[in-house]
Amino acid sequence: MAADASESTTYTIKRDPGGPGFLRRMWRRWWVKMLAFFAALGMLGIAAMAIFVLPGLPSVDTLKTYEPPLPSNVRDTNGMPVYTYARERRVQLSFDEYPKLLVGAFLSAEDKTFFSHHGVDYMGVVSAVWDNMFSGKRARGASTITQQVAKNLLIGNEVSYTRKLKEAVLAYRIENALTKQQILEIYLNTIFLGRNAYGVEAAAHAYFDKDVSQLTIPEFAYLAVLPKAPSSYDPDRQTEKALARRNYVLNEMLANGYITQAQHDAAVNSPLGTVNKRTASFESVPGYFMEEVRRQLIEKFGENADGGRNPYSVYAGGLWIRTSFDPNQQMLAQKALRNGLLRYDKGRGWTGPLKHVEIGSSWQSALLGSNVALDYEDWQAAIVRSADGDFQLGFANGKTGTMSRGAASMPIRGGGGVAADAIKVGDILAVAPEGGGYALRSIPKISGGFLVEEPGTSRILAMQGGFDSRVQAFNRTTQAMRQPGSTIKPIVYAAALQAGMTPASIIVDGPFCVYQGGRLGQKCFRNFGGGGGSGPHTMRWGVEQSRNLMTVRAAAQTGMSNVVKLMDAIGVGKYPPYLSFSLGAGETTVSRMVNAYSILENNGRGRPSTLIDYVQDRRGNVIWPENWRPCDRCNAPDWNGKPMPRPVVRLKQIVEPMSAYQMVHIAEGVIQRGTAVVLRDLDRPMFGKTGTNSGPKDVWFIGGTPQMIAGVYIGYDSPVNLGGYAQGGTLAAPIFKEWAVKAYEGMPKLPFRAPPGIQMVRIDRASGKPVYGAWPTDDPKASVIWEAFKPESEMRRGPIRRDVPTVAPTKAPPPPKSSDDGDFLQRQGGIY
Repeated sequence: MAADASESTTYTIKRDPGGPGFLRRMWRRWWVKMLAFFAALGMLGIAAMAIFVLPGLPSVDTLKTYEPPLPSNVRDTNGMPVYTYARERRVQLSFDEYPKLLVGAFLSAEDKTFFSHHGVDYMGVVSAVWDNMFSGKRARGASTITQQVAKNLLIGNEVSYTRKLKEAVLAYRIENALTKQQILEIYLNTIFLGRNAYGVEAAAHAYFDKDVSQLTIPEFAYLAVLPKAPSSYDPDRQTEKALARRNYVLNEMLANGYITQAQHDAAVNSPLGTVNKRTASFESVPGYFMEEVRRQLIEKFGENADGGRNPYSVYAGGLWIRTSFDPNQQMLAQKALRNGLLRYDKGRGWTGPLKHVEIGSSWQSALLGSNVALDYEDWQAAIVRSADGDFQLGFANGKTGTMSRGAASMPIRGGGGVAADAIKVGDILAVAPEGGGYALRSIPKISGGFLVEEPGTSRILAMQGGFDSRVQAFNRTTQAMRQPGSTIKPIVYAAALQAGMTPASIIVDGPFCVYQGGRLGQKCFRNFGGGGGSGPHTMRWGVEQSRNLMTVRAAAQTGMSNVVKLMDAIGVGKYPPYLSFSLGAGETTVSRMVNAYSILENNGRGRPSTLIDYVQDRRGNVIWPENWRPCDRCNAPDWNGKPMPRPVVRLKQIVEPMSAYQMVHIAEGVIQRGTAVVLRDLDRPMFGKTGTNSGPKDVWFIGGTPQMIAGVYIGYDSPVNLGGYAQGGTLAAPIFKEWAVKAYEGMPKLPFRAPPGIQMVRIDRASGKPVYGAWPTDDPKASVIWEAFKPESEMRRGPIRRDVPTVAPTKAPPPPKSSDDGDFLQRQGGIY
């Protein structure tokens, strides 16, 4: 071999395993790049979350003091719940009040690992992602109950990945801030379950008409299927689907150990058992009273929470409202007014459909959407589904019926033909069962108002503002401004009595004219019916017979400025000082007039009428009136021998006490021998006054006893002449009487209480002059009566003068030994 031959030599350089070469070799592997990419993406996501998501998240601290929106509840005068103001049905319970099996049903259906995860079920998330991406199964979520609380109360229902990220972060924070039991309590109280029910207790009533404590295992399971999509498991439209899903929950409850195999098998074989429609236990309560309460509450506290600015709002504040509503008096007032309206309207023809709607795809939905209903006796609101031949009717509960054309043959009011020829598909009618079908009924065109007040407290006990609030929402007791006619006269005469006149003052019932200035000219007044007058009579006679000319003359003598001042002070209205207002030309409401009469009965003391006694927040604290104080010892179980405690009622002296009593005493004569004599056979101390305004377009009666004052008027909403025979004594007083017969049943017959200082003097009823030898009797037309005078205002006794008629003495009762009337009254028990 040649000497210059050489060998090939290879060198391998090895670097430290942790050096740059190792990283370069690892970076060449694809999976390392993927891991790095996802790590970078994660870091970027964390940075983005820290910058854009976390700063905008709401604080979970609000959940520590969270109070769900709750409806407000109304109690009657006896403390019983009678009505609820609610747009969302909610009932709040504590966690301990929920049955364990119900909790188990919801956990089995929604979040079986609730007590083991910390807000997010990571395994559930992975499983859901796998199912959604690769398994071909229906996409499903993996939200825990904690995440649902975060979504429902803190975030909202936006569909996005950002929302899911917020849910997860907030769920983690919620788990740190609240216990599992607190989270479940919030969830079970707020979750929407269909049928306008929020929370499980409300849903129990909506679907089963039960308290949650009364539900059975299959009923627990059915409620637990509803959070995902209540409409998808509707018990009426999706019965089979609802049963299948309920049984799935029962299987999960068995697998999770909440129920036994025997309980499972029995529950699976049970029907759903839901009610068709949630029983509204307060629907029968008349609407006028409750609507007026609602208006006052909204004015005071607001309608909605408005982002927390109205914590005591009507529809979210969970208020408890104690009212003066008396269910029995309301029922009697409602019935009396309705019957009176029907009596007047009878035979006048059909007034037309209650409403007309387009039926569309569902007649029942169209009927329910009209919000028209009736609760008079057996009358019902029905929609006409077909008008070919006999009328096919549909009702709100889904039932159907038939009305023959002959049963709709009443004539059309104000037009030709009969109702059957005018009825169309989509008309909503008032009908009643008759024979094997239904017959047409007519809602009266005439309307009116009836109101009952307790004079000692000015609390309104009953209020009926029309025939039916769901047909005629306008409340004629508080909103209808009408001319009160002669019912204003007691206030006019009360002003005259305050100015120095007496019940025995002589006033001329004769022509009376007054010059009202160049623009208005001469105004001459007349009595009802056009009479020119009957000469001089006592004030009492003028009130009893409702003589307009005497009233105008008394007002002129008193001064109309003084009369309208009292009208304003007593709450009737603010009027200019024109004499026509002494005859009821000024407009006012039934509510104001009844309150004015209540003030007169209460010896001139009173306040504006009230419907609400007090308002409590959801914890029972009284928040209105501001200075409300409970009645000490009013609820004591036993009498301690001391004077009976009474609630403090702050009243103002509005009318001079003796003048007020004199007026009430005079108005008792209206019942005994005046324009309201139809009420005399009620046989109890009662005062009142009828009223008939020009036309006549409205007729009135207001009056009552020391226990209750009531007022009624009837007339058309657009004033129309009622007919020449229409008077307060012929139309309005009989309505009052129908109410009074039952309303006062069982009540003691209390006389009106006179204030200190009143002198009761025997007088001749016709002349008003004192009588010495005769005594009053029970005959309402007796010539000798007791009359109420203020001190120093009655005619003094003395030698019989020629101008004072001598009345022959009667045998009974015998004259007292003393000539002092006060001695006689004391022996008779006094005058109260």
